[in-house]
Amino acid sequence: MTGRENLWMRPDRPARGPRPAFSRARLTEVAIRIADAEGLDAISMRRLATEIGAGTMSLYRYVSSKDDVIELMIDAVVADYLPPDAVMTGDWRADLRGFAVGVRQTMLRHPWVAPLVGTRQQPSPNRVRMLDAALRMVDDLGMSFNEMLTVIGTVFAYVNGFVEAELAEAEALRRTGLDLMEWMTLQVPYLQSVVASGSYPMVARMLTEGGQDYVDVGDRFDFGLDRLLDGIAARLPHASG
Repeated sequence: MTGRENLWMRPDRPARGPRPAFSRARLTEVAIRIADAEGLDAISMRRLATEIGAGTMSLYRYVSSKDDVIELMIDAVVADYLPPDAVMTGDWRADLRGFAVGVRQTMLRHPWVAPLVGTRQQPSPNRVRMLDAALRMVDDLGMSFNEMLTVIGTVFAYVNGFVEAELAEAEALRRTGLDLMEWMTLQVPYLQSVVASGSYPMVARMLTEGGQDYVDVGDRFDFGLDRLLDGIAARLPHASG
């Protein structure tokens, strides 16, 4: 078998050979722990084998490559986007909002996953479960399946883009030691020259009027999400709320 075949079509454990010393679940758990602490680049087959206490070559009885490991990691993390015991209220807006909040919280716990989920599209158990649940949230609203998929994709794109910017800001803080306000303070001389030029009136207004009551990142996320849901609701004749 090759790594090009969908990972989930292959047996979880080797059918032949010595009794398995570990499992894909254990391999996934260790890989996520490393990535959460040190980033995705810290993962290698040798490092995983060392952490598990196995020979490097033994890992290839469970996966074909590091790419397979990453697919396992993504699927495990996606499970937290919408836990299996999550209650569906039947209110499409409340359910979709809860889903979006869950995705953001999960991505913040696992910063390495946000850049990957938009590029790796291999179907997997939890991805399929999540998609089915998300589609049920917007079912019965008079939309075609393509429209339903677009709505779900738009909400996910908002969350993913917001979180990537949020994580980039956190990385800038770690790298420079400056928070956003401290960094902005350093930019004041140049920004003052921009305002003084009179060429950019909206930027001048932004600098004088913006940012006073709108600093908390969670508030910004909620504001944008609610406006997005408002827009969806406005185009759905059968939507309530």
